Amino acid sequence: MMLFVNDLTNLDVSLWSPQCGLMGASWKVDAELTGEFDDDGVLFDSREVAAWIKSRLNASVNQTLLVPTQASKLNVQECAEGLCIRTSLPYAMEVKAPRQAFTLLPWGEINLERLAKHYSEALSRLPPPRIQSIRLRLCEEFIDEAAYTYSHGLKRHPDNEQRIVHGHRSKLHIWCNGKRAPELEAHWAHRLNERYLVDTADILEGPAKDGGRQSGDHLTLGYRAGQGRFFLRLPRERCEILPVSTSIDHIATWLAEQIARSHGQTVRVQAFEGIGKGAIAEASP
Repeated sequence: MMLFVNDLTNLDVSLWSPQCGLMGASWKVDAELTGEFDDDGVLFDSREVAAWIKSRLNASVNQTLLVPTQASKLNVQECAEGLCIRTSLPYAMEVKAPRQAFTLLPWGEINLERLAKHYSEALSRLPPPRIQSIRLRLCEEFIDEAAYTYSHGLKRHPDNEQRIVHGHRSKLHIWCNGKRAPELEAHWAHRLNERYLVDTADILEGPAKDGGRQSGDHLTLGYRAGQGRFFLRLPRERCEILPVSTSIDHIATWLAEQIARSHGQTVRVQAFEGIGKGAIAEASP
């Protein structure tokens, strides 16, 4: 007998692409569960199994940086922080973080179907009682309007969002003087797409820290959080620097204030953090 659970949970991650570089991603997770009846003719409780699957995904892949270890020009080494990832294609990036901040996959690039199969097999090796197999399906949210992917780190967060590189794929809604503004949505989504959102307090060195006196074009970021020490170095042009934490409430407020100031109108921003959640902020010029 097979049961299914659609929209079992969401995964929010960042991944390294040899073609695009650092990208945020948000995926819906569906599951098909094959199992047995017990002696009383009762099938397993799909809600309990769904909670079990969600807990395993949260403890492993969710809110990590997915690293295809066989990608060209990519190197993985141990370091004092845990692991150090260095790569130069399509641009230079270095990340140092505790091991649990990474998901290492022995592939040349991250493939969604392959990833779903990988975790289906991993979960099926030691399934809950009376479960014979688990099959996962990962898919992006269908979005026919402005959307963007971003990565960030939240050093004050008590859970896994403190990891310096995790990300999301998000919609963006903007209203000016009460009227929806799709052109502004497209503009800001394009500006933020495939960017790392930086809290200026996390900058250790680089042009943004030193008022442009340095000739380097990279930023070095770092902080200590509950899970350990984190460092990230990447090109300045791949970053968007905010004067505050890059939590979703601050992102929404920052966007609303930027747009209100530049357009001289009252602005309302609904900024999504992945699928189905986010923050709303309003600002006036």
